[in-house]
Amino acid sequence: MKKIFNNPNDSIKKRAFLFILLLGIISFFSDFTHEGARSIYGQYLSIIGVSAFLISTTAGLGEFIGQALRIITGWIADKTGRYWFMMILGYAVNLLAIPLLGLVDASIWQVALILILIERIGKAIRAPAKSALTSFTAPHLGAGKAFAINEALDQAGAFLGPLMVFFIVSNQSNDLLLRYQVSFGILGIFAIVTLFLLVFAKKQYPKPQGFEDKTKGPQKFVGDKKFIIYMLAISFIALGFIDYPVIAYHIGEINMIDVIYIPLLYSFAMGIDAISALIFGALYDKIGIGSLMISVIISALISPFIFFSNAVVSLIIGIVLWGIGMGAQESILKAVVAKLVPKEKRATGYGIFSSVFGFAWFIGSLLIGLLYSRSVIGIVLFTVVMQLAAFIMLFILVQLEKKDHKPIILEA
Repeated sequence: MKKIFNNPNDSIKKRAFLFILLLGIISFFSDFTHEGARSIYGQYLSIIGVSAFLISTTAGLGEFIGQALRIITGWIADKTGRYWFMMILGYAVNLLAIPLLGLVDASIWQVALILILIERIGKAIRAPAKSALTSFTAPHLGAGKAFAINEALDQAGAFLGPLMVFFIVSNQSNDLLLRYQVSFGILGIFAIVTLFLLVFAKKQYPKPQGFEDKTKGPQKFVGDKKFIIYMLAISFIALGFIDYPVIAYHIGEINMIDVIYIPLLYSFAMGIDAISALIFGALYDKIGIGSLMISVIISALISPFIFFSNAVVSLIIGIVLWGIGMGAQESILKAVVAKLVPKEKRATGYGIFSSVFGFAWFIGSLLIGLLYSRSVIGIVLFTVVMQLAAFIMLFILVQLEKKDHKPIILEA
């Protein structure tokens, strides 16, 4: 393996591809772990006595904390250049909190909420560094393709993790709570595998920032008009996108299907996510922001299908649209940042991006949680309007790009 990765005759493009592939394998095992856990958060918290409001608020607060802290962790990664250290530390905190959930029962349900928040903190530590390392390969692979490859492998793990959890939870030999606890414990094994792979990757590619030369793009970005408009656009996207634990709770409340099948639905959504990421990543490298505008329109249709009908077919369509929206976001949103932010401040840029996105996600989740007990129609109207507002912001951004005659595309 070492010989393959360090062959001096390999082209830089091939080495960049192998590096992205290795990061993708790490993401596979990582997402197998934490997405497997996320697929049962809603039901698990409900079993140990947590209300719908607290489930939605914890999901949103977790996303907010996991995103807001990235301003700091991204700045640290850029300032120190210790991208690998930040990744290893973050993955350790992110993943090792999950098997600890298996030790929680109804008497200490508050601990489960704390562990879920800690898991998100771990992601905040490692995410900007990982996004920065991925973006460094963009000049050779294309930003859309680089993030899409990572996302596809990421979501392959996110597909198989919930699938494994489904088979454990659907086993009728033990009580339901014990099945959830066993699931968290087994997922801990995959967390350990992820950490070993990270150490291996660090040895193979100690300085992956060398893939990209010193940036020739803009040297400042915080006050840039296009960056501000883009932050507004992603804020609206996050405000109007429903987190899966809320969907899972809704499915359980209306008794549409047996709750043991909810992780299977999540696994299905992650499979759609992986395919969507590859398609929209390639599309971004061809048409730029227009690909994100398409995904926003798709996302606007999610809540009508999930909340306006109790038919299983409608639910399945809503889950498919949710998976498409997630895959498009993961492969495109970060790719745009790679173009708008100079290399030397890339992790900082991703930190700002993630913090804005996370804060908006938290506010959106809070509002959706409050609306759920009052008006399902209100949820649908709110989410649709937010996605349409995002579409308008992206349209304005495209017009600015046309005016500058510099489309937001990174060529492979």
